[in-house]
Amino acid sequence: MKAIVCTRYGPPEVLQLKEIEKPTPKENEVLIKVWATTVTSGDARTRSFTVPLSFWLPARIALGIRRPKQTILGSELAGEIESVGKDVKRFKKGDQVFAYPGHLGGAYGEYLCMREDACVALMPGNLTFDEAATLPFVGYTALYFLRKGRISSGQKVLIYGASGSVGTYAVQLAKCLGAEVTGVCSNANLDLVKSLGADRAIDYTKEDFTKNGEAYDVILDAVGKSSFSGCMRSLTEEGIYLHAVATPAIGVRMRWASMTTSKKVMGGLAAPETANLVYLKELVEAGKIKPVIDRRYPLERIVEAHRYVDQGHKKGNVVITLEHDARTGD
Repeated sequence: MKAIVCTRYGPPEVLQLKEIEKPTPKENEVLIKVWATTVTSGDARTRSFTVPLSFWLPARIALGIRRPKQTILGSELAGEIESVGKDVKRFKKGDQVFAYPGHLGGAYGEYLCMREDACVALMPGNLTFDEAATLPFVGYTALYFLRKGRISSGQKVLIYGASGSVGTYAVQLAKCLGAEVTGVCSNANLDLVKSLGADRAIDYTKEDFTKNGEAYDVILDAVGKSSFSGCMRSLTEEGIYLHAVATPAIGVRMRWASMTTSKKVMGGLAAPETANLVYLKELVEAGKIKPVIDRRYPLERIVEAHRYVDQGHKKGNVVITLEHDARTGD
């Protein structure tokens, strides 16, 4: 099978298209024929090992000291069940699924084996593979953090990085929860953020939301670029600051702030849970949230896709599409 292999850290050019052995599912696994995956900012950071200095050692231990432990990246996918192990009960051959294989990836290949009880669910019936591939990691991440924020109807919520992959889902999900939503993005993306349901969109190049006198019940930084002290000042007395890209250095400030103020600061990684995928599926099928796709690239042009994501200006998601011969074999 074809797969994109990353054997060293570096620029997009370290990604190489190779022929590798097609995996065989174990007794409790499903073999997924991958039709679409994405290039997230997390994939780009893993490939390049672009991490803050405070995160260098733990990241090296987690990802690989000298080279990536997981040579096939890709943290979310949509595809079709090719075959199942003899003990599998939840899925059958031909089922269309979307899945989150975990932070180390594995989706940049034509096939992937996953445990039946892993983060895999049937796809929303009203989405294409391209669209469904944007949900399992970034949509899931947005849901995970907003739930940590315990958002309730009428609360004022600000999403920093509202036009990105996590941000576009976060805006929609916060509206589903009944919040009054403010999105922060660049001028070019104001209309997009408003079209997703934001009550207000702020151009960060022209206005600093931390200095406009507004106070928010929840602030979600979806891109890791907000001012920690500014966000803390912009919270209500019992407000919650959610940081989707928290580093160890930020973590120290988070713990101190939570100990010394009535405000709460939360970060971390979204732990895979199938129930959350099912919940996202239901929201999509009910027409309450929708994917935003910036660009699509075939697997063979993944280097170009990573170059684009490295620029830091994508709107929503960058999707990688895969082709299989006659849609029946390799």
